[in-house]
Amino acid sequence: LHNNPSRYKITLSGTLRSPKISFHPPFLMLMPVPLDVESEGVVTIIPQEFIRQSRIKVKLPELELADGTRTCPFSVKFPEGQDIVLSSDGKANELICRISFRSSKPMSFLGDMLFIDQEENRLLEQQTIVFLPYTRTWHCTALIKKL
Repeated sequence: LHNNPSRYKITLSGTLRSPKISFHPPFLMLMPVPLDVESEGVVTIIPQEFIRQSRIKVKLPELELADGTRTCPFSVKFPEGQDIVLSSDGKANELICRISFRSSKPMSFLGDMLFIDQEENRLLEQQTIVFLPYTRTWHCTALIKKL
């Protein structure tokens, strides 16, 4: 510094923290309902390893019906907000997520419902939605899988 030829050695160390979420319950089963009736379930999202505030978004699957039209029979609501806020001790708040399904046409489905943060990072767990026909009613089971 200031034309002093002395050399300084700086050693840095740290721990890589990657944001992730888990779900409670670990799976979601929606009740069978007649066509065009809404079925809803609630999961708690538990954020882990977040170092700053973030906002959770959900990418919902779009389905193609037999006639070629595309639809998204799912909806997601966060009744208490979708912002992850850190407390003074560094812990993140849990989020309540309501997942609903409604369809006026019969369908089967296997796909992913992706939960991402505001920087478009896919988080380490996701909800997998399995939709299977049951006579003239339908049920939905959401499973958690590691990416």
